[in-house]
Amino acid sequence: MIAGIIISPILALLHVDVIAIQHFAEFGVVMMLFLVGLELEPKMLWAMRAKLLGLGGGQVGLTTLVVMGACMAFGQPWSIALAIGLVMALSSTAIVLQTLNEKGLMKSDGGQSSFSVLLTQDIAVIPMLALLPLLAMPELMGVAGDAAHAVADHASEGDHGPAMSLVDGLNGWQTMLVTVGAVIAVILGGSFLTSPIFRFIAGAGLRELFVAGALLIVIGIALLMSLVGLSPALGTFIAGVVLANSAYRHELESDIDPFRGLLLGLFFMSVGAGINFALLFANLGSIVGMTLGLIAVKASVLLVLARIFKIEEADKWLFALGLAQAEEFGFVLLSFTVAGNIIPSGTADILLLVVALSMLLTPALFIIYDRLIAPRYVTGETREADKIEADSNIIITGHGRVGGMVARVLRASGHTPTVIDYSFKQLDMLERFGVKAYFGDASRPDLLHAAGIHDAKLIAIDNKEQITEMVHYIHTNHPNVHIMARATDRNHVYELYAAGCRDIIRETYDSSLRMVKSAFVALGVPYDKASDMVDVFDESDRAGMIEVADTYDVNISHFESEAFMAKIREVAPRREAEVREQMTQILQRNSKGEEQL
Repeated sequence: MIAGIIISPILALLHVDVIAIQHFAEFGVVMMLFLVGLELEPKMLWAMRAKLLGLGGGQVGLTTLVVMGACMAFGQPWSIALAIGLVMALSSTAIVLQTLNEKGLMKSDGGQSSFSVLLTQDIAVIPMLALLPLLAMPELMGVAGDAAHAVADHASEGDHGPAMSLVDGLNGWQTMLVTVGAVIAVILGGSFLTSPIFRFIAGAGLRELFVAGALLIVIGIALLMSLVGLSPALGTFIAGVVLANSAYRHELESDIDPFRGLLLGLFFMSVGAGINFALLFANLGSIVGMTLGLIAVKASVLLVLARIFKIEEADKWLFALGLAQAEEFGFVLLSFTVAGNIIPSGTADILLLVVALSMLLTPALFIIYDRLIAPRYVTGETREADKIEADSNIIITGHGRVGGMVARVLRASGHTPTVIDYSFKQLDMLERFGVKAYFGDASRPDLLHAAGIHDAKLIAIDNKEQITEMVHYIHTNHPNVHIMARATDRNHVYELYAAGCRDIIRETYDSSLRMVKSAFVALGVPYDKASDMVDVFDESDRAGMIEVADTYDVNISHFESEAFMAKIREVAPRREAEVREQMTQILQRNSKGEEQL
């Protein structure tokens, strides 16, 4: 936005149509909602229904009423006041989601609650577009049809669809059937057609075809939604939710994300370039006052809802301050209201400045949260990362059940590993026992560098949430370091292998083999023969996993990978037959009194 403000004189000199650029760049918001949908599974969405209806619905309803009341207090008619309330009830999906993800706050209670509200707002745009034309009718006094013409004019401008749509000329129930049919087509197409299509594309082995296919899906769905009079953003969001369980989810995300980032950047630059500074400076006091008033109203409503829904401590302030601005879609809705004779052009121009200014102030609100509010709630519960001064060529990340045992044995043998853990409670306990460990997030490259990763010979990773990412980073940037990682399950073994780790310890594997050995002994097998039988299985299983791991693709679900499944079907029966034959030989030699294997 600041860049747009800076280059706006140049654009004006060159007679660039900033509004046309803004309409084009709005497709970045559509792509963003598609990516948001990819992160959600339908069952997760259903589990969020209470927050969507209560928290999100409450925010839209209460904010609309409060803003409407304030506008009526300043002399606006109820219809204009309601329209303004609806527009200002929305918050910036693009800014908030981007910021929450960058700061790693998306999984927090405040982040999840913010997402629920933003999702509800994006869905609420649809009934808003249906309601707003009705607000013009009392003012028109019998000029029937102007609202419909306004919708057509608005569509022709490129805001939501083409000049003509499939629902033009249809009555209510026909429009509803067409709309429902389009949504069902998106759901069925996403469920049954995308996998065969992308499987076919994958056969070509061309990256650019995947990119083209991903863009085709998003653009095609957006056009379909526009044709039936629905929001393209809502349509692509539904498609994203449907594809959330797809084997090609990660491929779609990686292909679409660069376009999303570029278009959103262009959109916000166009917002900055479109600011009317002459109008702003002529009404500076009132516009700044309205902007700060809007932020205060929205933050107050959100704090009330946070208390009702038990969002506590720092999360409630993250929730309130993060959503206190107006939304980028407000530009679209305001132009829609002007075209429909709902809000006067002069009033809309001032409101456009309020929307832009509130969005421009959003980073400041997050800075206030980071610097002033969040530290007050984490005092005594966390701390800054320690300065690591240890001189060791062994690094252990995570001093839990496994990492702690590894560290103990290494110390007993005379080694002094550098231990890093992100749990301050765990470190406080270790300090009581005289064990030196360092606080910090070991997934941060700068912390690994401080710990001596560049000179390390061995790193043991015991952090369940970050194992794979850390393995990939260390293998790529420090290939000489021997990585020993804990795998949480069999599929995780394949992920770690693909990331570059070759010393993988399955957390329940060895204990399971010991239980099998005990089971053999309980069944009457001599202990030494039981040990040999388990060793035979262990060697075969490890060799078989290496065979299969070479066909594993991290971008494709193992159930959808034909090569991976074919390799398992080929390896498993062969290995099982070999193991059975060797175990039989062990038992036969034992029964004949032959020398142990």
